[in-house]
Amino acid sequence: LQALGRGPLMQYAWIYRRPIDMGGLQRFHRNLAGSLLGRRIECSPLPTGRHRWVAAAEPPGIDTYAEPRTREQVWDFADEHVALPIDPASGPGWRLGVQPLTDGGAALSLTASHSLADGQGFSMAVADAVNGVVLDLGYPPPGSRPRGKALREDGVQVLRAVPSMGRAIAATVAVARSERADLATSFRTAAQPPRDGDDRPVVAPNVTAFVDIDDWDRTAKALGGTSNSLFAGLAARLGARRGRVAADGLVKLSWPVSERQPGDTRANALIATHMTADPAVVTADLAGVRAAMKQALSESAEMSARLMGPLPLTPLTPKALVRRLEAMVVSVNSPIGCSNMGELDPAVNRPDGTDADYISLRLLEPRITSRDLNQMNGYLGLVSGRLHGRVFVAAGGWTVGSDNSRAAIRDALAGALDDFGLAATF
Repeated sequence: LQALGRGPLMQYAWIYRRPIDMGGLQRFHRNLAGSLLGRRIECSPLPTGRHRWVAAAEPPGIDTYAEPRTREQVWDFADEHVALPIDPASGPGWRLGVQPLTDGGAALSLTASHSLADGQGFSMAVADAVNGVVLDLGYPPPGSRPRGKALREDGVQVLRAVPSMGRAIAATVAVARSERADLATSFRTAAQPPRDGDDRPVVAPNVTAFVDIDDWDRTAKALGGTSNSLFAGLAARLGARRGRVAADGLVKLSWPVSERQPGDTRANALIATHMTADPAVVTADLAGVRAAMKQALSESAEMSARLMGPLPLTPLTPKALVRRLEAMVVSVNSPIGCSNMGELDPAVNRPDGTDADYISLRLLEPRITSRDLNQMNGYLGLVSGRLHGRVFVAAGGWTVGSDNSRAAIRDALAGALDDFGLAATF
């Protein structure tokens, strides 16, 4: 976030067919301040010092939009809300907004920095706030250490971390050797001259489809798969429709594996793993996808240990190198991000204390520009979850030199769902 000037945000969106209970929503808003979102990141005064958690200041009020909009304009509201300022260091780290609709209903949007929590942590914060659970995290107030004390404490911490930094260097060398081929491709890609585009921030086009949960499970079973492998197969088909297929006809799927345990307060307790899938096969048989996912999951613990090894070097990494690494990582083999939240806590669908009619979760980078998106060879990401009798699939992306409208993404996702014989509401 500091190196790029941008970072991913998460957004829950709810649609009610009736007016919101504002009393219940205000309780939810207050309780969110006592969740994992109720914290900020305080930077060390030492350039090589580790950041630390501090308590967040009083959150901003609920963003209320007075002019009603139509149901078809809900995503315009969501895009506008996700573009409002959010900063996990200076605050606010999250925002809650409500938009009345012309049919008497309302839409809600909750956005938060991915630096405060990952998808599972975000969902836990929402469920805790609905259930009235307030965490006592014990973080100090921001700026509570005099500068001299902060320099001394962080200096001691850096010295104590020297042995781990030595091990981290060895781990980095090991990772570089094992990923030699991808790194070579990455360097070539990152060294290419900037592509077309401009420097105006954009919210990349995205849509959400809702599928009846029984239809979804029936289709997964008929194809010899599971709900998770059907989601991966759908991602493969969407990737094919959006041109993210390698020369061998396969697509690369990347998804997070949660390592979060009860009481875990880490921001991002996960590791990314990956696999390949054949989009030409998945609509007839999901057995290969299911086997590949099992293999990747069985290797995730080893991968986690290997990729976490270099972590102590984070404070020493120059921001210019981070910018180069980001361009390298996201461009290799055109990966498709797949985040399956699985069965969500029913409380997640009750921000005002009662069930919303529709819920969706998406991941966005609102400060990104079309030049950035073109330079990284575009992107495609999907988020899915099961709740309230439906499976939601939120898909967003950018394809270089193609139609990057919301209608184009919708048509592609509708086509991919139709490939599996699945009807959806958008």
